[in-house]
Amino acid sequence: METAMTALFLSGALCHLLVLMLGLSQGVHSVPVPTDLPMCTASEPAQYSLTFSGKWTRAAFPKQYPVYRPPAQWSNLIGVTHSLDYHMWQRNEFASNGVREFAEKSEAWTLMKEVETAGERIQSVNGILSAPAVVGGTGQMDTEFEVFARHSLMSFMVRIIPSPDWFVGVDSINLCNGDKWKESVTLELFPYDAGTDSGFTFSSPNFETIPQDRITQITSSYPSHPANSFFYPRLKHLPPIAKVKLTKIKKTNQIISLPMEPTQSNLLPTGNEIEETLINTPLDCEVSVWSPWGLCKGKCGESGVQHRTRYVIMHPANNGVACPLLEEERKCIPDNCL
Repeated sequence: METAMTALFLSGALCHLLVLMLGLSQGVHSVPVPTDLPMCTASEPAQYSLTFSGKWTRAAFPKQYPVYRPPAQWSNLIGVTHSLDYHMWQRNEFASNGVREFAEKSEAWTLMKEVETAGERIQSVNGILSAPAVVGGTGQMDTEFEVFARHSLMSFMVRIIPSPDWFVGVDSINLCNGDKWKESVTLELFPYDAGTDSGFTFSSPNFETIPQDRITQITSSYPSHPANSFFYPRLKHLPPIAKVKLTKIKKTNQIISLPMEPTQSNLLPTGNEIEETLINTPLDCEVSVWSPWGLCKGKCGESGVQHRTRYVIMHPANNGVACPLLEEERKCIPDNCL
């Protein structure tokens, strides 16, 4: 009887410990393995080059385009290679603390700790990749990485600078197709809002979102506030603000050393990366509401004139609608006529 009671006690304790371990693991961004995706059966690993190209120009995004303190630029690229049961970030889900810090401040320490934890606890993350920052809106950054059949997916983030919590990136692109690796993948990138800061413009001061919102894609009509830096109601879709090209390369044993600071070599696109056609997004003039009518001026017994004015909030660009008249007048009866 005593032996049976002891066994029952140990079974209960083991069950409690298992529940506790599952609770502790909730901080790791793991999800059930999808059953509708084909598993990668490639027998050999593959090595890829990644080229990120910024397309953030004043012609394509003329509204509030940042030209100083700081000018338009891109943060370091931070990415991971991983399995199907992991997400670095995910649209319509909440950002982790690491993603929040990177999207708001370009600080990667907490994000890297989260990645390290996922790699140690659930073996979902295989490798970390990075590329140096781009000190301009239209430069490039390059890096290389390796993928395996068990870890055939790649995700990354690049922060838009300046911005409240906006970034571009890729969530779980699968580079494997059955038993073969894809030769090349090119993706156009659009801005995302991390859901942690409520600023509307590139240079908005910190304004924490309480409660935290989910990660959402920014479009030409969402958020719909006219002050939003990406709000272009005349456009169906925003032009891509960046693109990434992944190209399979021959595997080598060379150890790759990556510069971690911006360099002159990644300021401008080179060779085939220069765009053949420039995007010019029309920006319509925006004006304030009318001021109240001024005093009626004129001689007694005669018709007078009064004026009202408005001012330009946003000047037009790229053949956008021109500004309307900024001053109006109308006839009136003079005030306080003696």
